[in-house]
Amino acid sequence: MEFKELNLHPDLQRGIADAEYTVCTPVQEHVLANAFGGQDLYVQSQTGTGKTAAFLIVIFQRLLSESLLTGKKAIIMVPTRELAIQIEEEARILGKYLPFKVGSFYGGVGYGAQQQMLKDQVQILVGTPGRVLDLNQSGQMNLMDIAFLVLDEADRMFDMGFYPDLRKLIKVVPPADRRQTMLFSATLNAWVKNLAWEYTKSPYEIEIAPETVTLDEVEQVLYHVPTKDKMKLLLGIFQREQPESAIVFCNTKRQTEIVAQRLQHNGFTCEFIIGDLPQSKRSKIIDAIKAGHIRYLVATDVAARGLDIEGLALVVNYDLPVEAENYVHRIGRTARAGKTGRAIALVGEQDVYELGDIEKYIGKKISAAIAEEGLYAQDTSEGMRFQSTVMEKYERSPEDRRRGRSPRPQEGDGRRRSGEEADRRGKESSRERKAPWRKPDSRKPAYKPAGPVLKKTQDPDYQDLSHLSFEERMAYYKQKYEIRPPSPGTKAPLREAEPLQGNGDAPKHRRSRSRNDRPGRGSGKNGEGPRKDTGQALNRRSSPGNPREGLPPSRAAAKPLFPEAAAAPSAAPVPAAKEGIIARVVSLFSKKARKES
Repeated sequence: MEFKELNLHPDLQRGIADAEYTVCTPVQEHVLANAFGGQDLYVQSQTGTGKTAAFLIVIFQRLLSESLLTGKKAIIMVPTRELAIQIEEEARILGKYLPFKVGSFYGGVGYGAQQQMLKDQVQILVGTPGRVLDLNQSGQMNLMDIAFLVLDEADRMFDMGFYPDLRKLIKVVPPADRRQTMLFSATLNAWVKNLAWEYTKSPYEIEIAPETVTLDEVEQVLYHVPTKDKMKLLLGIFQREQPESAIVFCNTKRQTEIVAQRLQHNGFTCEFIIGDLPQSKRSKIIDAIKAGHIRYLVATDVAARGLDIEGLALVVNYDLPVEAENYVHRIGRTARAGKTGRAIALVGEQDVYELGDIEKYIGKKISAAIAEEGLYAQDTSEGMRFQSTVMEKYERSPEDRRRGRSPRPQEGDGRRRSGEEADRRGKESSRERKAPWRKPDSRKPAYKPAGPVLKKTQDPDYQDLSHLSFEERMAYYKQKYEIRPPSPGTKAPLREAEPLQGNGDAPKHRRSRSRNDRPGRGSGKNGEGPRKDTGQALNRRSSPGNPREGLPPSRAAAKPLFPEAAAAPSAAPVPAAKEGIIARVVSLFSKKARKES
């Protein structure tokens, strides 16, 4: 089926013609046949089959033809910034002659331009979850007038990295019966569909060629090679095949930059893309490789999804991905729009553990080839040590490694972090924002010197007790720290009273100065002397059920509570400090002891 056969708006047909779309791909034909009625969709199709154009045409046509949708908006959520920029560009081409404004919203760049687009009433919003949530929570992006919710690369959006933000986002858009929800991905498994079922209404599933998730136009081959010889084999492949353009995928940011440096040292002009690069530089590199100014690109999985490089000839998996789905997205960067391409995997000692899951996922064995001796090229960077110039800003200190902390930017770095993690998290938390970063020169040493450490002391009476027995040391400590009675004229220190006699469970009381014992307090002339209370007041305050039961010793000494009990002989002398309520308790136990005797 051709696009001109569809009953689309004339201005939309002009945009499709400018994009040079003539014949519908299978996924486009199925989507356009089922989506114009507002049906929710789950769409699984191979990479490079035109899924982006399919949902954009549906959105534009419904906004143009249905009066109930006048003034409504569409939001397209994607996992990476590069994919957001690419969808925005394609939407601008298809909607060139339409009255709809298109804008992308992602982290790593300033807010000014994006805030201005919202003020200009943009209707087609493309964004990553972190920045969209940030703008919504600040009251600058209203999502209650959304009529279309599209999740591109839905399997990535529903993984544990994006899922919490995605749940928050879906809560602030209209419910499922008031919007059209469409999920698109090359790998849409049952787990993702079960998660998405809560947010959709009777979705219609479209699966294109489900028996093979990789394109037949991609020639796949793998080489079993020792890890130490991977660079030699990669150089030999480039020298033999001389591809017009190629992407080399690595699993880690550090490895990505080091591989790029080694390729440059061997005479290959290349660039690298990792999540920690500033967005402006990432965009320049993508534009340069699309324009043909750069032939070789080394990247992490940040470039594995949605990146459309026309005529990409070769994809090299320097490391096999840990997740089998990422292998499909990596090799899907080549053989797009019906063209052919090659995908080569360098399988080292550790990569073989991932190979079985990948072959099981794609449903076939990857052809293995033997790397002849002549295929290995000389590596001029062999034996040299390369450092990551970007990652060293986020290098963890030895103390951070011991405590499991995340990398921190050093002094002078104005941003906390960039990359897809910033998109998932949105703005940084208040705790991280308030915590000052430790300066490099104030970090603790990475290790302590081996051997005994001599402990020094400033105590002039210090004695070496290591040769004494336990009893001798205890006798020394007792003599040294024994509490001696105060000298005449000095005030006795505050001490805890002895446990009460006759009741081992009675609580201990700490003697403290009464409020009226303090200088300048009391009812006497000029505040001198303790305040005198009558016996009635004392009895009233210590009556049963009174929450103020019990008085400080200085107050209780004014008049005994029970004169007859105080005059009777007790089982043991009571110190003067235990007058008041303590004297009352002791007297009661004394009465009980006399009766029992």
